[in-house]
Amino acid sequence: MKKQVIALCLAGVLTLGLAGCSTPGVAVEDTIADPLPRDIRIGLLVYIVEGHWWYSMHDAIEAQADALGARIVTQDFNLGQDDEIVHSFVSQGIDVLAICPWAHDMIEPVLLSAADAHLPVVFYNRQPSQDFMDSYDKVWYVGARAEDSGTESGKILADYFKEFPAADKNGDGKVQYVMLTGEINHQDAVARSKYSQQALAASGLIDGYDMNEWSQSSPPNQFMLANQSANWDTRHAKDLMNNWITSIGLDKIEAVIANSDTMALGAIAALQSKGYNLAGSNSKGNPSKYIPVVGVDGTDKARTAVSKGSLLGTVFNDAVTQGKAVVNAAVAAANGDVSEATVGYPMTDDKYIWVPYTPLTKV
Repeated sequence: MKKQVIALCLAGVLTLGLAGCSTPGVAVEDTIADPLPRDIRIGLLVYIVEGHWWYSMHDAIEAQADALGARIVTQDFNLGQDDEIVHSFVSQGIDVLAICPWAHDMIEPVLLSAADAHLPVVFYNRQPSQDFMDSYDKVWYVGARAEDSGTESGKILADYFKEFPAADKNGDGKVQYVMLTGEINHQDAVARSKYSQQALAASGLIDGYDMNEWSQSSPPNQFMLANQSANWDTRHAKDLMNNWITSIGLDKIEAVIANSDTMALGAIAALQSKGYNLAGSNSKGNPSKYIPVVGVDGTDKARTAVSKGSLLGTVFNDAVTQGKAVVNAAVAAANGDVSEATVGYPMTDDKYIWVPYTPLTKV
């Protein structure tokens, strides 16, 4: 496939550092069965941050476009130039936009410009609000349900405390945990945090939890001993965990919930410096040597940590399949027929295309 690469933004807005992997995957259709009636030109409006997860996703986008005979023109987000970017795409004869916005306030101007040009739009990674999705009849979203990853994280912890009752250090039948959240107001960070705790509440491990009242600024309580954003960053998470080890104490912290593997690994690094969660030590169930940590994404490093026993579990976020789904949806949108049959993935409300998460506690 001949690609016209105008600019590929390596914006350091976030430092997700997420690493993608292709297994375990979900049994889904990877391609659209019917040949393309014409060349489809996909305008890819993107920001990319350092990390294998991102690279895996965008490699999959390019590979799937090759497989379908589509052409990709890539531009980066430039603050305050959203109209110009869309106009540039229009001048190049783009058939459909595929957009990974770096912030929610970038969504509206881009969507309005696309609607003015009658261009179909496929958003991915950062989900627009329902109002935006309803405002235009040619807009779709590809992603994974963040609430599912939160639920699975909570279930992994609940299963651990059921298997190892001694992990309940104070014997109160509940769990005292610290929470490492992602970017402030990022929908994945909020949903993962809320639903992981909801799963703990459903398992009887915390009391008095109201998901509708919780936010990333919620203060500590008798169960959530600390709650702070590490902005998806390993070093920041390690620093926070070290602070909590000092201020709260390892004798009181019974679990760590992290919205991503990058942050979970930072927490583990802090714990290991204190002799906890050492790889290969087989210390699970021993509260004096092991504190269960859960993450999200199923990165290569996290899967290795799971296999060595230092990370309790993660929830696999399939970057490769999401990349394929973006291209399938874009091609289907350009052809004017977006459905489960043409996209090859589950859909809801004729707008949302979902790639399921998979919990991993053994690798």
